[in-house]
Amino acid sequence: MSDTDSGAGAPIDAYRFPCAQCGAQLRFTPGQRRLTCQYCGYEQDIPHSEEARDAALETLDLRDALANHLPPDAIEETRVLSCDNCGAQVQFDPAQHAAQCPFCGSPVVTDTGTQRQIKPAAVLPFNLDEREAHDAMRKWLGRLWFAPSKLKQYARSDGSRLDGLYVPYWSFNSDTRSRYSGQRGDAYYESRSVTRNGKRTTEQVRKIRWTPVSGRVSRKFSDMLIMAAQSLPRKYVRALEPWMLGELAPYDPQFLSGFRAEGYTVQLPEGHVLAIERMDDVIKQDVRRDIGGDEQRISSVDTEHENERFKHLLLPIWMAAYMYQGKTYRFVVNGQTGKVQGERPWSAWKIAGAVLVVAIAAGAYLYLSQIAGK
Repeated sequence: MSDTDSGAGAPIDAYRFPCAQCGAQLRFTPGQRRLTCQYCGYEQDIPHSEEARDAALETLDLRDALANHLPPDAIEETRVLSCDNCGAQVQFDPAQHAAQCPFCGSPVVTDTGTQRQIKPAAVLPFNLDEREAHDAMRKWLGRLWFAPSKLKQYARSDGSRLDGLYVPYWSFNSDTRSRYSGQRGDAYYESRSVTRNGKRTTEQVRKIRWTPVSGRVSRKFSDMLIMAAQSLPRKYVRALEPWMLGELAPYDPQFLSGFRAEGYTVQLPEGHVLAIERMDDVIKQDVRRDIGGDEQRISSVDTEHENERFKHLLLPIWMAAYMYQGKTYRFVVNGQTGKVQGERPWSAWKIAGAVLVVAIAAGAYLYLSQIAGK
């Protein structure tokens, strides 16, 4: 471990974990709380205690952070590589002078500058190793309809490499109280006479009786997660949820050994705005339940937030970037649960072939129906 200390926490890439037997770099072993040497097999446990875990998982006051009044030990300096193509900021070993961006596959050159950022409070260690993540991705890709044959070959290829990355998240807590106004809709039915095919009949018509309503709802939000980066489509990363945050461990660089960690590019104020939007969606669901009835109209919701706190977390994903016809497609695997999401290309030839088969089948059916009718 480097003895360089800025007083605000050592840079992540300043930490080294040499093997006690051969001196090689130890790597974190997914699914276990230990470091392993890939050359001689030496293992070293990562110490932990419930007291340290509880202390590390304490949240920080959001208002203090937004006013730049966080304590010095909540800040660290990091050295990151910035990709000019997709904007990702990823921490690399300083010995690397060039590398490939794991998010878009573009060649990038390391940036030796440092940044002061809010230090992660906790990390969710990898549970799946690369082989297990690759198996999950292969099964997911194999189930895709109308995918190009090259993509299926990529899925079957053992040479398709996945990158293990820790992705930054903001986790927000808030106690909310909301006042609302709106309308409750209760369904009732009226009979009316109609004429169909020359016959007079009666049918029931559904109508809604609207009544003005107002009220209050409250909810305590805990660990509302917002991805603190823009390098991956948010809808795909959201689809990787849920994360089992009960397995969070205090932030320790040993968990990052052998992996990359993305620096956050969504600043705390912006993340807070996104969290409020997600909370508002949940609160509106609470309001609809409180209004009751068969239908609801919401005119206004006024929400007060109290005791707002946050944490900076690192969550694990395995990721692959696949180039097809000049475009990058990315696949992400939840490094804890194995859930897979991603972008996918479509094979125009396979779609055209399927349309042709359907057209031929429909034509054959009509032809046989005409013959049977004669």
